[in-house]
Amino acid sequence: MTVELSVIIVNYNGKRFLQDCLDSLYRCLDNITFEIVVIDNNSTDDSCNFLQTDFPEVMLIQSSINLGFGKGNNKAVEHANGKYLLLINNDTVVLDPISPALDFLKSDKSIGVIGINMLNGDAQYLTAAGNFPNFKNMLRMKYLLQLSGDFKTQDFKRDSYDVDWLGGSFLLLKKETYTKIGGFDQDYFMYVEDVDLCRKIANLGLRRVFLPNLSYIHFVGFNKTKNPLLVKGYEIYIRKHFRGLKRKLLSLALFINKTVKRLKDK
Repeated sequence: MTVELSVIIVNYNGKRFLQDCLDSLYRCLDNITFEIVVIDNNSTDDSCNFLQTDFPEVMLIQSSINLGFGKGNNKAVEHANGKYLLLINNDTVVLDPISPALDFLKSDKSIGVIGINMLNGDAQYLTAAGNFPNFKNMLRMKYLLQLSGDFKTQDFKRDSYDVDWLGGSFLLLKKETYTKIGGFDQDYFMYVEDVDLCRKIANLGLRRVFLPNLSYIHFVGFNKTKNPLLVKGYEIYIRKHFRGLKRKLLSLALFINKTVKRLKDK
Protein backbone atom coordinates (compact mmCIF):
# COMPACT_ATOMS: atom_id res chain seq x y z
CA MET A 1 0.00 0.00 0.00
CA THR A 2 1.33 3.41 -0.98
CA VAL A 3 1.42 5.88 1.89
CA GLU A 4 0.01 9.26 0.94
CA LEU A 5 0.52 11.11 4.23
CA SER A 6 3.14 10.71 6.95
CA VAL A 7 2.09 12.15 10.30
CA ILE A 8 5.14 13.26 12.29
CA ILE A 9 4.99 13.68 16.08
CA VAL A 10 7.86 14.71 18.33
CA ASN A 11 7.28 13.42 21.86
CA TYR A 12 8.97 14.36 25.09
CA ASN A 13 7.28 13.13 28.28
CA GLY A 14 3.90 13.50 26.60
CA LYS A 15 2.34 10.18 27.55
CA ARG A 16 -0.68 11.91 29.12
CA PHE A 17 -1.55 13.44 25.73
CA LEU A 18 -0.78 10.59 23.36
CA GLN A 19 -3.97 8.54 23.64
CA ASP A 20 -6.27 11.43 22.77
CA CYS A 21 -3.92 12.76 20.10
CA LEU A 22 -3.60 9.44 18.30
CA ASP A 23 -7.26 8.54 18.65
CA SER A 24 -8.20 11.85 17.03
CA LEU A 25 -5.80 11.23 14.15
CA TYR A 26 -7.28 7.83 13.45
CA ARG A 27 -10.77 9.38 13.43
CA CYS A 28 -9.82 12.25 11.15
CA LEU A 29 -7.61 10.37 8.68
CA ASP A 30 -9.94 7.46 7.92
CA ASN A 31 -10.12 8.19 4.16
CA ILE A 32 -6.38 8.82 3.68
CA THR A 33 -3.63 6.21 3.41
CA PHE A 34 -1.28 7.28 6.17
CA GLU A 35 1.39 6.31 8.62
CA ILE A 36 2.24 7.80 11.98
CA VAL A 37 5.88 8.33 12.91
CA VAL A 38 6.67 9.26 16.52
CA ILE A 39 10.16 10.26 17.54
CA ASP A 40 10.65 10.11 21.29
CA ASN A 41 13.19 12.57 22.72
CA ASN A 42 14.40 10.35 25.57
CA SER A 43 11.19 10.54 27.63
CA THR A 44 11.19 9.31 31.21
CA ASP A 45 7.40 8.95 31.58
CA ASP A 46 6.93 5.50 29.99
CA SER A 47 5.80 7.01 26.66
CA CYS A 48 7.65 4.43 24.61
CA ASN A 49 6.23 1.42 26.45
CA PHE A 50 2.76 2.91 26.09
CA LEU A 51 3.15 3.35 22.33
CA GLN A 52 4.64 -0.11 21.81
CA THR A 53 1.81 -1.73 23.78
CA ASP A 54 -1.23 0.33 22.77
CA PHE A 55 -0.23 1.57 19.30
CA PRO A 56 2.16 -1.06 17.92
CA GLU A 57 1.41 0.05 14.34
CA VAL A 58 2.96 3.47 15.01
CA MET A 59 6.55 3.76 13.80
CA LEU A 60 8.50 4.64 16.95
CA ILE A 61 11.98 6.12 16.78
CA GLN A 62 13.72 6.36 20.14
CA SER A 63 16.43 8.95 20.63
CA SER A 64 18.93 8.57 23.47
CA ILE A 65 19.00 12.36 23.90
CA ASN A 66 16.49 15.22 23.69
CA LEU A 67 16.98 16.46 20.13
CA GLY A 68 14.56 19.35 20.50
CA PHE A 69 11.60 20.08 18.26
CA GLY A 70 13.19 20.91 14.91
CA LYS A 71 15.92 18.30 14.92
CA GLY A 72 13.44 15.71 16.15
CA ASN A 73 11.10 16.44 13.25
CA ASN A 74 13.97 16.27 10.78
CA LYS A 75 15.05 12.90 12.13
CA ALA A 76 11.52 11.50 11.92
CA VAL A 77 10.98 12.80 8.38
CA GLU A 78 13.99 10.76 7.27
CA HIS A 79 11.83 7.69 7.94
CA ALA A 80 8.65 9.06 6.34
CA ASN A 81 7.25 7.27 3.29
CA GLY A 82 4.44 9.67 2.41
CA LYS A 83 4.37 12.21 -0.39
CA TYR A 84 2.85 14.65 2.11
CA LEU A 85 3.70 15.44 5.73
CA LEU A 86 1.59 16.49 8.67
CA LEU A 87 3.79 17.83 11.45
CA ILE A 88 1.67 17.91 14.58
CA ASN A 89 2.33 18.34 18.29
CA ASN A 90 1.71 15.53 20.75
CA ASP A 91 -0.51 17.76 22.92
CA THR A 92 -3.20 18.18 20.26
CA VAL A 93 -6.61 16.74 19.40
CA VAL A 94 -7.77 17.05 15.80
CA LEU A 95 -11.48 17.92 15.56
CA ASP A 96 -12.19 17.78 11.81
CA PRO A 97 -11.28 15.54 8.87
CA ILE A 98 -7.88 16.40 7.44
CA SER A 99 -8.72 15.40 3.86
CA PRO A 100 -10.15 18.86 2.89
CA ALA A 101 -6.85 20.48 3.89
CA LEU A 102 -4.88 17.85 1.98
CA ASP A 103 -7.11 18.29 -1.08
CA PHE A 104 -6.61 22.06 -0.87
CA LEU A 105 -2.85 21.60 -0.81
CA LYS A 106 -2.99 19.24 -3.79
CA SER A 107 -5.19 21.62 -5.78
CA ASP A 108 -2.79 24.57 -5.91
CA LYS A 109 0.93 24.29 -6.64
CA SER A 110 1.52 27.79 -5.31
CA ILE A 111 0.81 26.63 -1.73
CA GLY A 112 3.84 25.68 0.33
CA VAL A 113 2.27 24.89 3.70
CA ILE A 114 -1.17 24.84 5.33
CA GLY A 115 -2.30 25.45 8.89
CA ILE A 116 -5.78 25.25 10.43
CA ASN A 117 -7.75 26.89 13.23
CA MET A 118 -6.25 26.36 16.69
CA LEU A 119 -8.26 26.20 19.92
CA ASN A 120 -7.08 25.91 23.51
CA GLY A 121 -8.21 23.28 26.00
CA ASP A 122 -11.37 25.28 26.67
CA ALA A 123 -12.18 25.37 22.94
CA GLN A 124 -11.34 29.08 22.74
CA TYR A 125 -9.64 30.63 19.71
CA LEU A 126 -5.86 30.85 19.65
CA THR A 127 -3.88 32.63 16.96
CA ALA A 128 -2.23 30.03 14.74
CA ALA A 129 -0.57 32.47 12.34
CA GLY A 130 1.54 35.59 12.56
CA ASN A 131 3.64 38.33 11.01
CA PHE A 132 7.27 37.94 10.08
CA PRO A 133 9.66 39.79 12.44
CA ASN A 134 10.07 43.54 12.02
CA PHE A 135 11.20 46.41 14.27
CA LYS A 136 7.76 46.92 15.80
CA ASN A 137 7.09 43.31 16.76
CA MET A 138 10.60 42.69 18.01
CA LEU A 139 10.07 45.63 20.34
CA ARG A 140 6.74 44.21 21.53
CA MET A 141 6.24 40.56 20.62
CA LYS A 142 2.48 40.68 20.97
CA TYR A 143 2.45 42.36 17.55
CA LEU A 144 3.82 39.15 16.00
CA LEU A 145 0.35 37.67 16.48
CA GLN A 146 -1.75 40.76 15.86
CA LEU A 147 -3.19 40.14 12.42
CA SER A 148 -5.85 42.47 11.09
CA GLY A 149 -9.28 41.95 9.60
CA ASP A 150 -11.04 38.67 10.27
CA PHE A 151 -8.20 37.47 12.50
CA LYS A 152 -8.85 40.41 14.81
CA THR A 153 -12.61 39.85 14.98
CA GLN A 154 -12.27 36.05 14.87
CA ASP A 155 -15.14 36.09 12.39
CA PHE A 156 -13.71 34.32 9.37
CA LYS A 157 -15.65 35.10 6.20
CA ARG A 158 -13.36 33.34 3.74
CA ASP A 159 -12.32 29.72 3.34
CA SER A 160 -8.60 30.53 3.24
CA TYR A 161 -6.15 33.30 4.14
CA ASP A 162 -2.58 33.96 3.10
CA VAL A 163 -0.34 34.67 6.10
CA ASP A 164 3.36 35.16 6.84
CA TRP A 165 3.87 32.18 9.11
CA LEU A 166 1.92 29.34 10.71
CA GLY A 167 2.39 27.81 14.14
CA GLY A 168 4.41 24.61 14.26
CA SER A 169 1.79 22.59 16.14
CA PHE A 170 0.01 21.78 12.84
CA LEU A 171 1.79 22.08 9.51
CA LEU A 172 0.70 20.27 6.35
CA LEU A 173 3.05 20.32 3.37
CA LYS A 174 4.66 18.27 0.64
CA LYS A 175 7.64 16.21 1.70
CA GLU A 176 9.35 17.60 -1.42
CA THR A 177 8.97 21.15 -0.06
CA TYR A 178 10.28 20.13 3.36
CA THR A 179 13.31 18.48 1.76
CA LYS A 180 13.95 21.40 -0.58
CA ILE A 181 14.27 23.87 2.31
CA GLY A 182 16.28 21.43 4.43
CA GLY A 183 13.50 20.94 6.98
CA PHE A 184 13.71 22.79 10.28
CA ASP A 185 16.88 24.73 10.97
CA GLN A 186 18.57 22.75 13.72
CA ASP A 187 20.17 25.81 15.30
CA TYR A 188 16.80 26.34 17.03
CA PHE A 189 16.11 24.04 19.97
CA MET A 190 12.58 25.20 20.75
CA TYR A 191 10.48 28.17 19.50
CA VAL A 192 10.77 30.28 16.34
CA GLU A 193 11.80 27.30 14.19
CA ASP A 194 8.28 27.39 12.71
CA VAL A 195 8.67 31.07 11.77
CA ASP A 196 12.02 30.24 10.19
CA LEU A 197 10.53 27.28 8.29
CA CYS A 198 7.79 29.51 6.85
CA ARG A 199 10.36 32.17 5.93
CA LYS A 200 12.27 29.57 3.92
CA ILE A 201 9.06 28.45 2.24
CA ALA A 202 8.28 32.08 1.40
CA ASN A 203 11.76 32.41 -0.08
CA LEU A 204 10.78 29.66 -2.55
CA GLY A 205 7.90 31.86 -3.66
CA LEU A 206 5.33 29.57 -2.05
CA ARG A 207 2.29 30.64 -0.03
CA ARG A 208 1.52 29.94 3.62
CA VAL A 209 -2.22 29.37 3.90
CA PHE A 210 -4.53 29.32 6.91
CA LEU A 211 -7.83 27.39 6.72
CA PRO A 212 -10.25 28.61 9.42
CA ASN A 213 -13.02 26.04 8.87
CA LEU A 214 -10.98 23.10 10.16
CA SER A 215 -9.92 23.00 13.81
CA TYR A 216 -7.75 21.29 16.37
CA ILE A 217 -7.22 21.67 20.10
CA HIS A 218 -3.74 22.51 21.32
CA PHE A 219 -3.01 22.25 25.03
CA VAL A 220 -0.39 24.97 24.73
CA GLY A 221 2.61 24.59 27.01
CA PHE A 222 4.07 28.09 26.68
CA ASN A 223 4.37 30.32 29.74
CA LYS A 224 6.44 33.36 30.72
CA THR A 225 9.26 31.21 32.11
CA LYS A 226 10.02 30.20 28.53
CA ASN A 227 10.43 33.79 27.32
CA PRO A 228 14.25 33.47 27.27
CA LEU A 229 13.95 30.59 24.76
CA LEU A 230 11.65 32.71 22.62
CA VAL A 231 14.04 35.66 22.68
CA LYS A 232 16.97 33.40 21.87
CA GLY A 233 15.02 32.00 18.94
CA TYR A 234 14.43 35.44 17.50
CA GLU A 235 18.08 36.36 18.02
CA ILE A 236 18.97 33.38 15.82
CA TYR A 237 16.28 34.33 13.30
CA ILE A 238 17.53 37.93 12.99
CA ARG A 239 21.09 36.72 12.54
CA LYS A 240 20.05 34.34 9.76
CA HIS A 241 17.57 36.45 7.80
CA PHE A 242 18.74 40.07 8.06
CA ARG A 243 21.87 41.98 7.11
CA GLY A 244 23.35 45.43 7.65
CA LEU A 245 21.33 48.25 9.20
CA LYS A 246 18.11 46.23 9.33
CA ARG A 247 19.80 43.51 11.38
CA LYS A 248 21.18 46.13 13.78
CA LEU A 249 17.77 47.79 14.21
CA LEU A 250 15.94 44.52 14.86
CA SER A 251 18.67 43.36 17.23
CA LEU A 252 18.33 46.66 19.11
CA ALA A 253 14.55 46.26 19.33
CA LEU A 254 14.92 42.73 20.66
CA PHE A 255 17.55 43.84 23.17
CA ILE A 256 15.16 46.51 24.48
CA ASN A 257 12.40 43.91 24.66
CA LYS A 258 14.64 41.52 26.60
CA THR A 259 15.80 44.24 28.99
CA VAL A 260 12.25 45.38 29.76
CA LYS A 261 11.17 41.79 30.43
CA ARG A 262 14.14 41.28 32.77
CA LEU A 263 13.30 44.44 34.74
CA LYS A 264 9.64 43.44 35.02
CA ASP A 265 10.62 40.04 36.41
CA LYS A 266 12.72 41.54 39.20
